[in-house]
Amino acid sequence: MTATSQYPAADVGLRLIKPKDELLPPPEPSLGRRAFRAFFRFLIAVGVGIGGTLAWQVHGDAARQMIATAYPERLGWIAPPAPTTATAPESAPAALASAAPPAPSVDEEHLKAMAVDLAAMRQSVEQLAGQVASGQRQVSDEIAKLGDEVGKLQATEQDILNRIPPPPPQRPAAAPARRPAPPQQTFAAPPPAPQVR
Repeated sequence: MTATSQYPAADVGLRLIKPKDELLPPPEPSLGRRAFRAFFRFLIAVGVGIGGTLAWQVHGDAARQMIATAYPERLGWIAPPAPTTATAPESAPAALASAAPPAPSVDEEHLKAMAVDLAAMRQSVEQLAGQVASGQRQVSDEIAKLGDEVGKLQATEQDILNRIPPPPPQRPAAAPARRPAPPQQTFAAPPPAPQVR
């Protein structure tokens, strides 16, 4: 065996680099697709609600009975009412006669009690109306007093403003003194240098 055969061959091939598109997250779905999904979810919720309502209408009494018998101490109140057994009428006129409610009897004592109650209610309504009217009068009187006080305050304010003397006229501000400009120095040409021979 040679040294090269002991070790597996190293994969020295080129590595593929992923394109930029695969490194970025996928783009969001379009607005139309999102709207369609939302509408579809809404339809599913509505369908579940309609199905539950129809199932309750068909099997509601049985479901109530099962719930009430499973937990009688807590949910016994949910049990459906017991069915009433009515005997079949023997003839149609008898059925119509029994279906018509009996005419109410007029009880004069009951009517008198209602009349007394109505009179008491009318009296209390009149008392409330009187209290409301007196309250409105008090409020309007208070508003009138406040209006008078505001007028007095405005007159006092104007009087105070009239007593304040006007400010003295302002003098024109004097112009700041200007410094005299320094004399201009003129530079003369330097004297000619002596000539050396």
